Order: sequence, then C-alpha cells, then structure tokens
Amino acid sequence: MSKSKFKAVAKTQNSHQARQAFGLLSLALIGLFVLSGAKVVLSKDLIKAHGISTFGDLKYGGDFTHLDYVNPDAPKGGYISEWTQGGFDSMNPFSLKGRAGAMSSTMLESLLAGTSDEIGASYCLICETMEYPQDRSSVIFNLRKDVTFSDGTPLTADDVIFSFETFLSKGLTDFRTVLSEQVESARALDPYRVEFTFTQGKPTRDLPADMGGLPIFSKAHYQSNGLDLEESSMTPLLGSGPYVPDRVIVGQTLSYKRNPNYWGAVHPLMKGTNNFDEIRIEYFSDGNAAFEAFKAGTYTFRNENSSKSWATSYDFPALEAGHVVKAELPSGDKASGQAFLFNLRREKFQDLRVREAIALMFNFEWSNETLFYGLYARINSVWENTWQAAEGVPRLAELSHLQPLVDAGLLQPTILTNTAINGDVSGAKQLDRGNLRKASALLDAAGWAVGSDGMRANAVGEKLRVEFLNDSPAFDRVILPYVENLKALGIDAMMTKVDDAQYTDRTRPPSYDFDIISSRARSGYFSGSELKQFYGSQTADVSAFNVMGLKSAAVDRLIDDVMAATSKQALTDATMALDRVLRAERFWVPQWYKNKHTVAYYDQYEHPQTLPPYALGELDFWWFNPEKAAKLKSQGALR
Repeated sequence: MSKSKFKAVAKTQNSHQARQAFGLLSLALIGLFVLSGAKVVLSKDLIKAHGISTFGDLKYGGDFTHLDYVNPDAPKGGYISEWTQGGFDSMNPFSLKGRAGAMSSTMLESLLAGTSDEIGASYCLICETMEYPQDRSSVIFNLRKDVTFSDGTPLTADDVIFSFETFLSKGLTDFRTVLSEQVESARALDPYRVEFTFTQGKPTRDLPADMGGLPIFSKAHYQSNGLDLEESSMTPLLGSGPYVPDRVIVGQTLSYKRNPNYWGAVHPLMKGTNNFDEIRIEYFSDGNAAFEAFKAGTYTFRNENSSKSWATSYDFPALEAGHVVKAELPSGDKASGQAFLFNLRREKFQDLRVREAIALMFNFEWSNETLFYGLYARINSVWENTWQAAEGVPRLAELSHLQPLVDAGLLQPTILTNTAINGDVSGAKQLDRGNLRKASALLDAAGWAVGSDGMRANAVGEKLRVEFLNDSPAFDRVILPYVENLKALGIDAMMTKVDDAQYTDRTRPPSYDFDIISSRARSGYFSGSELKQFYGSQTADVSAFNVMGLKSAAVDRLIDDVMAATSKQALTDATMALDRVLRAERFWVPQWYKNKHTVAYYDQYEHPQTLPPYALGELDFWWFNPEKAAKLKSQGALR
C-alpha cells in the first residue's frame, strides 16, 4: 500500500532497478451526506469526511476495520531481504546531493494515505477527519492526538506546518516552484488542526489530497540535529512510520526494523500490514553478482527484471529442491513509461526529424523475440495500460483541447487528423531495411548528409554523434544492437558505461550531461500538478524528472487543461489529448512493460490469495511463516 501521493518530491533512486522499486501515492471528492458517516455536510458549502477521492465515492466507509486485500490476522515477525544496484552515501531522499539509500523515506508518514485497490482515493491516517468546501479552495485537517514520532514524542500541527514550509523553501526546485504557486497560506489553528488555503484562480481538484500527501517529520529533531533538506546527510529524518533505520553499512546494506511502539498498529489502514520485524536491502555492483547472491541465500526475495534470467537461469539447486518459489503474479499497474530519453537541450536533438530517425532504428520486435524471450509488450503511450491512452485519430472531445492550440500556432494541423504515434514496428532481423531507408530520408532532409567515410555530418562538417549513457550492465545487450543499427545509418553512435555515482552526477540538474539515457516518462492514473515537474517548460532546466528538458507551450496548456478537469470523463479527454501531443514530440523511444510480476523467493513467505490490482506488496502486506523458515534452515537452504 502506498503511504502518500508525494511522488514528485523524493528524488529517483540511482540504479536501474532501484529507480523502479521504491516510491509513494494519493488524491480528492465532492459529495453529499452518507449514512455510514463517511462524509457529512457541515454547512451548505463545507464537507467533513474521513478521506477524499478525485471523482466519485470512496470505496471504504468511515467505519471500515481493514483493507479488503490484507489478512487482518497476519502474524508479525521474521524478515524479508531484497537487493538493489549501486551504492548510497546519504539518508536524505529529498536532496540532489549524494545518493540516497533505498527506502530512506519509509520512516515518514502523511496526513492521508492511499490504498492499492483504488485509484485517486486518500484516507485519513494521521488526521481523524478533514474539512473542505465544495470548491476545494481550502482544507482543514483535524489531527489524531495519539500519533507519535518513533522517539515517542507527539506529532502536532507545528510539525505539519514546519514540514510544509521546509519543503517549500528547501525541497527540489521544480517541486517547490509548483507548490508555491498553489498554496496561499498554511497555518496551525491549534495544536491538532492545520489549514491550507489555496491560491485563487488555480485548479483545486487535487490540492486537498496533495497537501495531505506531504511527508511529515519532526521539527525538534530536524533543528536539534542541524539538518538541511538540501544537503546530503547520514542522519535520517525522524518520522512516525512503522519502521526505523537499524543497521546501516554505507554502500552495502540497509536494514529497517519494525517499531514495536508504532502508534498506528491497529489503524484500519495499517491492520494486516507492516508484518516483518526487519526489512533488509543488500547492495550489489551488478545484476550478475546479485543473482548469484540470491542463489546462495544472501537475500530472500527477488523481483526479477531480467527476461533472460527469468527464461534461462532459474535452474539452480535451491529452486529444484523446492526451497525457492518461482511465480508469476498478476499486475494491473500502469506501465512505467520506461524509455530511451533524448536530451533536448542538445542542438542536434532539437530537430524532430533527427529524433524520429534515431527512434526508427530501435527494433523492439527483434529485441523482444531474441533478447527478452517474448516476455514484454511495447510501450506506446505515456499512459500505457490504462483507459487514458490516446488511440487512433482524435475524438471530438479531444479536438476541443487540440483545435485552440492549432489555431494559436502551437501545434501543427496534422495533430487533428493523424493517428496517435506508436513505437515504430520493425521486422524479424536486427536491422530493418525499410526503417533504415525511412531514417536515412529524414536525416538527409534534416541536413545530415553521408560523407565519403560513410558517416553523417552537417553543413559545417560536424559529425552526428550519439552517446548512450548506461549504468546498468544488464542493458548492454539491449543498447549495443541499437548502436550497431545507428552506425549502419551513418551515425557515430556509442555506449558509455558509467558507475552509479557518475550516472547520477551526469543526469541531474544542473549538468544534464548526456545524449540519451534509459529512464521513465512519468504519469499518474489521475494526473495533476506533478505534470509540471515531469513535462512543464517552467521547470525543465531545474527538474529531476523532466530530464529530457521538454519545453512546449502546447504541452503547458494541456497540462493546465488536465489540472482543471472536474469530472473523470473530462480528465480522460484532456489526458488523451496531452498523451497524443507528448507522443508527437518524440522526446523518447518507448521501451517495454509486462502485465505481471515475475518474482522468486525463499519459501518462507505468505501473501493474500487475491492481490490488489495496483501493488505486489511484498514489503507491505505479505508475512513470514516461521515453520517454513525453520525447515529451510534445517535443510541448509538458508543460514
């Protein structure tokens, strides 16, 4: 279960696997009196509720006792251990300085928390209730009085306001730029009530939930330890969450232990979750070393991200003996948006024809068959595997968003009649000759002619060079054939392998020192102001998320349309129009996704029979079976 929406504040993790592994969630609702006590109209314009939803009603009423997908009687105890790649030298996940340890925000909670079986729903966690007017122009959170930080000190309104003000002044530049535009004021009404008032004229649909999703840390601890949110630090922020840091070996191991005095152990959102006494993360320099360590029992749970390993390497003794479970579990998650991203700040990539030509040379079909054993499907949309992905030609409702942008000269008229751009289809051979011819024509038209040496250069003799920056050895086999195809096109293409620290330094602001990287085109199910961080012109040169540097007045206008949507259908229409335009920008070469979790783990864990659609939840609502663990130890499978 995700604990808050605060997805746009914490920096991304540093390795390829870690960038996909850990994160946070939430969102908002207008409605009438509900007999269950879920929502009460206090006056003509004020609603008091136990949560908020973007559109429609909340699934869980005010009297729910636990989430449907958990085992409320799950036993507590045992441990689970996973791996990630690279290293870490900080426990501050909100700074661009240093490399934060995996799960280093897990100690922090927020006023509201989401669930894994709903989209756009947030429920009171640290608050008892929330109050907001129909237009959501402000919100009051009524805090619980029994919430304590992990050191036993009370969490009060003062901590909430201090956390907000710190993020506003010290958070990532792109985040605080957006936040400062949205919030007019934040104040403590008394020790257990806080009020946020939103800026007049700004869309407010998501803002109550956004404020409820801000992580809260102890003001006293922050000040007494001289912490600075902008600086790297090995002193973690003090939060109220169920886990606290335990064993920390810089660059090697991170261990979190369950707080036996956790205030929220019987909270309906938390019952049946946080079941392990210890969560441990082991760091490895590369995937091969990590896999060998798993086979040896160094860690116990593996979410396999290598199709080659999944298809060919799971034949080791522990699996054959039944000590390890290999499973494919259903996933309803939106595709991650994994893609090759261009650095649009580079002059050579500012011509769309160059980007289109380069994209034509990536052969997904050959890669999937030859490298991935047919395990993946192609990503085409920023909202892939959701109902919000643009398809075919624009519908009438999309045209209402697109036509004004064409009339203003911000979009080409072809956007109104062309089908949504999908990833280029290639043939069975690595080098698709048809796509090679198309790409050649595009580069010729863009002024990159083939010289006597077979390489392409512009009118002043500069060669067309393209560097893939890669920090994941597992991606070598994907990038190198792509490089070969680009060389056949006359491009001086290369792959540069860097370590985790170099990759981090070269892909963060202000350097952005790369041509092409493998990263993500981000989005949410119900997207809002975070899109300004992901794709907005205003934050493109300071954003840790808009790493490609996309600046488009049309995209900016469509983000405003998405934020202003007041119904699910209106949001869908605006999102489809935005998706269509983002894809037309060709800032990416979309990669792949799978609609299942491929996992392997030592047979000492249990999970609910039916998993929720939007989470695997192994660190959240799975649990430890001590009898099975004892059997594994007696058989020598685990130490």
